[in-house]
Amino acid sequence: MAVKYKHSDIYSMYYCTFTCYNWLPLIENTSSYDIVYNWFSILAKDNINVIAFVIMPNHIHCILYFPNAGFYLNKIIGNGKRFMAYEIISRWKKNNQSEVLKTLSSAITEREKKKGQLHRVFENSFGAKAIYSEKFLLQKINYIHHNSVSGKWVLAKDFVLYQHSSAAFYEEGVGLHFMPKHFRDI
Repeated sequence: MAVKYKHSDIYSMYYCTFTCYNWLPLIENTSSYDIVYNWFSILAKDNINVIAFVIMPNHIHCILYFPNAGFYLNKIIGNGKRFMAYEIISRWKKNNQSEVLKTLSSAITEREKKKGQLHRVFENSFGAKAIYSEKFLLQKINYIHHNSVSGKWVLAKDFVLYQHSSAAFYEEGVGLHFMPKHFRDI
């Protein structure tokens, strides 16, 4: 049985990452980038700020800032993954992608089926690291922004040009609608 871990709210900022099931490019194949942006907007309404992000074809990296103590990171990420998963599955169904749906359905355990879960869109776990210093924050922002042009990824000629990243905001001052006002005005 998995142990529930409550991330400490003594840290107000976290680097978070989560992946699609089996690293499948489910975000790209359903053009679901907008779904992630919608989740970011929901976070903003809940007074949770997205400091930096990159939305990759099969995973997401972001830095979340919580101005108020008492947050439950597992629940926030879990709710976000669930929200996005419903929308991604809906798009697969609209496109009549029965093979993909079958693959995602076969990943569900009997216990999960009893709880009503029908498909696995994201891996169960997620990564989260508390941002404890400015140096670590800058390291993670740099990692996030260069992710689209690192390793096997060449999603743009230059990391600043990758459209599903906050890199252009930091490098060129191009605003993002869901970023907190104080970040847009920098």
